[in-house]
Amino acid sequence: MSVSSVATSNSASSSGPVSSRRVEQISRPWLHFVAGGFGGMMGSIITCPLDVVKTRLQSDFYNSQRTKGHLQKTLHGRQVGHVRSVLLHFYETFQIMADVYRVEGGRALFKGLGPNLVGVIPARAINFFTYSTGKSFVADKFNNGEEATWVNLSAAAFAGIATSTATNPIWLVKTRLQLDRQNTDITKRQYKSSFDCVRQVFSKEGIPGLYRGLTASYLGVVESSLQWVLYEQMKSLIRQRERLRAKLGRDASPGDAFFEWLAKSGAAGLAKLSASLLTYPHEVVRTRLRQRPLDNGKPKYTGLVNCFMTIWKNEGFVALYGGLTPHLMRTVPNSIIMFGTWEFLIKLLS
Repeated sequence: MSVSSVATSNSASSSGPVSSRRVEQISRPWLHFVAGGFGGMMGSIITCPLDVVKTRLQSDFYNSQRTKGHLQKTLHGRQVGHVRSVLLHFYETFQIMADVYRVEGGRALFKGLGPNLVGVIPARAINFFTYSTGKSFVADKFNNGEEATWVNLSAAAFAGIATSTATNPIWLVKTRLQLDRQNTDITKRQYKSSFDCVRQVFSKEGIPGLYRGLTASYLGVVESSLQWVLYEQMKSLIRQRERLRAKLGRDASPGDAFFEWLAKSGAAGLAKLSASLLTYPHEVVRTRLRQRPLDNGKPKYTGLVNCFMTIWKNEGFVALYGGLTPHLMRTVPNSIIMFGTWEFLIKLLS
């Protein structure tokens, strides 16, 4: 069980096809926990402004304000077609960032960063640790220690469920804080701080209120699982280059090591891009379910299916992809930073 990363890399060079390669064993389980948390922290800090924009575009309040105001589907006063809509999305993203900075100040671009870090650090630590240990456990117990796609998928699903359940209250607080400007007077806030948000949610909505959007988070496990599987498949292609180098009897140079790290980081970004495009609507639904209740104290959406149907009926299918551009602009580099940091620390400290 305690085979080092170097040993597994060497053994991989003499293995057969990808489906029969030995799963990478974990010599230091705590290392995946620490490296995952640190990688998540770095990615979140750097991409926080885009996360604020994404959350606002996903909410129904800001979506309605955007269509009524100057951020309509126009560009310099002209109607645009589908071809130019991508450029419009980029325009809107940076326009909203500029408006937030101008109206609410620079600190508003990092609104929700506190609870985001409180959530990201343990979430990524739990996810990377649970996935890595789960992959070894499933492979050892059910597949003779061999790695396979279904092994990766099982470990990723378990890691996603564990992470979502443990951290949902934190994400709910982050979402409520980022959307806390649902009136014309920006000086009036519903929540004074993260602690005040937790207190109000608990007093008005009870413990179930802290877990709003959990069903959509479980639906999001599909995305995280798909991302892990795609990432592992891309890593297997990178390992083929390592095996070829080993067969030729050539030692790894610093340039080879850098290329390997760069390729794995790029694979993480490509895997996240692919998974996000396929599963994005659950992000919008999760944000809507986490919004604060209406003035009468009742939530606007009664559940996952109701939220999907209400958005589709009242706003159209396109609304299920609200905020996609800033989401991709944030999550793709975020994944590159996060996985790159994780891979770097694992290799450095193993």
